[in-house]
Amino acid sequence: MKKILLVLALIHTTSVYAKSELPTKITGLKTPESVVQGKDGSIYISEIVEFGKDGDGQISKVDKKGNVTIFAKGMDDPKGLAMIGDKLYVADKNRVLEVNKDGTWQVYGAQMAFPGTPVFLNDIEADNLGNLYVSDSGDLKSGGQIYKIAKGGSPITVVADSKNPDILAPNGLLFEGRNNLLSVDFESGILYRVNLSTGATTKIGTGFGGGDGMVKTKAGKIIISDWKAGKVYELVAGKSRVIKEGYKAAADIALTADGQFLMVPDMTAGELDFIEIK
Repeated sequence: MKKILLVLALIHTTSVYAKSELPTKITGLKTPESVVQGKDGSIYISEIVEFGKDGDGQISKVDKKGNVTIFAKGMDDPKGLAMIGDKLYVADKNRVLEVNKDGTWQVYGAQMAFPGTPVFLNDIEADNLGNLYVSDSGDLKSGGQIYKIAKGGSPITVVADSKNPDILAPNGLLFEGRNNLLSVDFESGILYRVNLSTGATTKIGTGFGGGDGMVKTKAGKIIISDWKAGKVYELVAGKSRVIKEGYKAAADIALTADGQFLMVPDMTAGELDFIEIK
């Protein structure tokens, strides 16, 4: 009897810790830029559709069976996504949208509430208290800034801007805790740690090209996508090391909810790829 129980326990342990199968690549998307997975397993993908054309942007939803449907529509150029509870937050051109679980949405941080007029809102990140951080990549060369949107939608304040020469075209953001935010710059390809109180920056790594999305794995590895070169890197000893290449435009990456896979939107190819985290 003890042997039978031991075998059953081993089978249970193996099933709990076994890796899931690599998800099937999603194709046929319309300029996918960012991705996030909800706790129920649904995957949400922002689709710009046509750059600069207001009203044609949308969020698609992929269910557990791989079926793709339009979840929310009528946006302008939706990019970065963040999820707090059952609400989805979207960086949409020069505004931030709050999307309800039924796909309806409203403006969360209205354009006039920003200190100055946003130019190119890009990535969006949430902290543990429900505050949001949004990168404004400016003209993608200089003049960018990083905003903080307090829980509830106001006030909106500037964390760092181009008065700091390191802030050229901030893109991917990652809340690090302890009053710090990681930011990768699309123009310089440099990864910085930004002090949320002072806006001071510290260089963490280099060589990320057109740095776009950024995640930290359960093991503590920082992974960054390069939109310009179509590559995905990990940070190793302050330098970038390629873990996958061959994308046409690797955009704003995210981890699956279980942390087992990296989701990579290929904007130009119109695909969502998956990389196993090892």
